Formats: sequence, C-alpha cells, structure tokens
Amino acid sequence: MDLQDLFASCKRGDLQKVQYLVEQKEIELNVRDKWDSTPLYYVCLCGYEELVKYLLEKGAKCQANTFDGERCVYGALNNRIRNLLRSYNVISSKTMRRDQYEEFLRRLTENGSYKDIVFNVHGEEFPAHRCVLSARCDYFANLFRTRWKDRQQIVLSHHLITPSAFKSILEYLYTGRLETHIDNVDDCQVLAKQCQLHNLQEQIYERFKKTLSFELTKPGVNVTTLVLEQPLDSKELQMELSRLADLALPAELCTQMHGELPFEPEYQSVYPDICFTVEGHKFLGHKAFFCERSDYFKALLNNHFGENDTESSIPVVRLCEVNSDIFTKILYYIYQDSCELSEETVYDVLCCADLYLLPGLKRHCANYIGKHLNTANVVQVTRTAKLFSLPRLEDQCAEFIANNIEKILEQEDFAELVKQDAAEVKGRQETDTIDIIDNIRFHLTFSIQTYGEMEEANEKLRLIDDLLEELELEG
Repeated sequence: MDLQDLFASCKRGDLQKVQYLVEQKEIELNVRDKWDSTPLYYVCLCGYEELVKYLLEKGAKCQANTFDGERCVYGALNNRIRNLLRSYNVISSKTMRRDQYEEFLRRLTENGSYKDIVFNVHGEEFPAHRCVLSARCDYFANLFRTRWKDRQQIVLSHHLITPSAFKSILEYLYTGRLETHIDNVDDCQVLAKQCQLHNLQEQIYERFKKTLSFELTKPGVNVTTLVLEQPLDSKELQMELSRLADLALPAELCTQMHGELPFEPEYQSVYPDICFTVEGHKFLGHKAFFCERSDYFKALLNNHFGENDTESSIPVVRLCEVNSDIFTKILYYIYQDSCELSEETVYDVLCCADLYLLPGLKRHCANYIGKHLNTANVVQVTRTAKLFSLPRLEDQCAEFIANNIEKILEQEDFAELVKQDAAEVKGRQETDTIDIIDNIRFHLTFSIQTYGEMEEANEKLRLIDDLLEELELEG
C-alpha cells in the first residue's frame, strides 16, 4: 500500500505526502513498477520541479549516461528539469546511511580494510577478502583451496583479463552491482564466463540489449555506461554471504540450529581472523565485517578496551554481556543484514544492537515490533521507541493510537505517558505542545478527504482535549 501511495503521490506532485512516506515510513525511493519505471521518472515526466529536487536530495538514482539517467532526462517535461538532472551533484553519487548494507559493502571493496589477498592485474593492484570471494563465487573458492592456497598476492597477466573488467567483476561480487563503460562490456562477459558467473553473463547481455534498443528509439540519447543492480526484493547477495555466518557458528550450536550435518564444516575455508567466546562457545568471524559494521567492535578489536586475548593463532575476544542465542542473531545480522526475531527475543536483540552501535539492527527490531502493535502494548512500545531513538516506530505508535483513540484514552498508562511527555519540556509554557499529542493529532487529520471524515476526526480531537483538561495540561 505504501509503495502504491508513493507512485500515486509522485504522479500528482504531492510533495508533503512524499516527504511523509520517505522520512517517516522510510519507503525505498528506487523501486520500480511493472513498467520498469521509478518514482523519479514519473516526477520528471509530469514536470514537478520541487519534487525532482527533493527526490534527488534523498538519493533517487539518476546517474548520467546510464539507462535510467538518460530515460529521466529524455522524458522530462521541460528544459529546467533536464538541466537540473544534468547539473545535480547527486546524479553520480547516491546519498545513503553509513550503516546501510550496500554502503558497508561498497566501503569494503573501495578501501580494502582487513584485506588478506591482493590481485595484480597487469600492474594494477586490487585488495580483496578471500571470505567474500569464496562465499560469492565457487571458482574463486576452489582456487583459494588449491592453486592459490596460502598465497597473499595473485598475479593475473592473461591478455583477456583487463584491469577495468576485473574491477567491475570484483565490485559485482562485493555489492551485487556492476558498472562499466559500454566499450568494456565484452571484456566483462569474457571474465564472467571464466569465473563461471553464468547468471551475470545473462544479465549483462540482457541489459546491453535493452540499452541498445532504447538508444535506437530515442534519437540524441547516448548511453555510455552500463549499470546492473540487484532487484530491490532480491536477497541473493545476503543469502550467499550468510554462508559465512553459518560457518562461524560453533559446531555444537550449528547442530542445534540445523540438525546433524552430513559433513564436517570446513572452518578453514572461511579464513577467519577473529574469535568471539560467548558462554564458552567459540564463534569464528571476520574483522572486515564486524569492524566495518560496528564502531563498537572496531574499538574493541583494536584493543581500545584492553579486552583482547591472543591465546590462539587468531585474537580471541570474550563477550560477557550477551548470551549465545542473542549473539547468534547479532552474527547473522552482521553478515546478511537480517536475523530471525520473535516476541521473546526482539527486545534483548534491540538492547544489544544499541550497545554494539548497530542502528540498522535497531531499525530491524523496530520494524518487527511495529508489526505486532496492539492496544495492550502500544503505550509501552512508545516508551521503548523514545528510549532507543526510533522515530519511525514512535510514529507508527502514534498512528495506531490515533486509529484506536477511544480504547487507548481509557488506559491509565496513556495518561501517564502524556504527563511524562509534557514534563520533559524544560521550563514548559502554556503555549508549548506535547509531542505525543501533536503526532496523534497529525494522524487524525492527515488524510481527511470528506466532510464525514472531518466530523469523525473533530470528535476524536475533542476526546483528546477532554483528556488534557482532565490532566490540567495545555497542548
């Protein structure tokens, strides 16, 4: 429903509704409909200049000389929007949260932190991580176990392997995204075939064919860069990297989770460089994942707190503030950007996510909690959202309360929440507002379209005013 609202709001130029969906509902901007069109494309087509600026500022993709970028420019209603698209500095760089999974993987491939292998391709060096390449590509995994075993540098001098193509394939293995100049498409195809990435071969071919077809039907359009990205609903990258989490589990916990395995796990094949001990269980992991995803672990593993132990061949870190069940969920989140939650574990995971500085996991927990709101827990969940700084969950609670206002107003807990919210305003004046009341009023009045809806909303607003009068509060 939210995605339909986003497309509909973009088509009619409703900036306020789009802002609400993007900032409060956290809707992904770069979704596509059945016509392979994005919200930005429709906004350009309809000529809503302010909305175009807003979407670009929030990270809508419109990279110059790509299929999507040229399509937006070609379809734009007027030259002002075309010039805006061409000049805007976000055209070539998506803005994103630092903790987002794709941003983490991009940093990992660009800065080469904690690398354990270097490829030299015709004199150009590419640092990499054997664990990532092994999880993503059987061809690399086999070579690391055989011909490239124990080597820290690999020299590739074959004339069919070019540095630009190797860089593009490496980027694809890390991020699921491939970007290359049109002139290098054949080189990428050759290397993808050599690495036995047959699905990638097919994707490159289909995207190249689609790009050529687009250019032929749109005179003056010149696409020079081919870009492949995972569909937003695809979890292929996450599932393949989750193999590293599977192999990081201690054997005894692996048996509990998956049953008896028909083979002994090849722990050496994942090339761990850190060991966490939790309740006596040893988890073998990778600094590249833990340190790049969490500043807490980065400080911890750099011996900032003096808690490291080097009894074995790799550093050992003892964690005393978490049990093995919750740490297993943390582990899977770090590798695959998600983990299984339940009503029994979600609050423990949330506390650890806050401790370990994992804001993405906090939002993952908040999304789960938000799907299980009811009249009995919504007040306590609101308090939790405030405590852990989860604005989207707090907004969901306000919307739920607005939709069930008669039942919620009967609860003493809600009255206490309102009083606490009012007391948090230092030096409160009569004209100051109360956050929770403001948010509820917003949801009561935001989508009013008919006179009947307005009458119903006014009646509910009167109930809120009665409560404030009873509590002797101005709001």
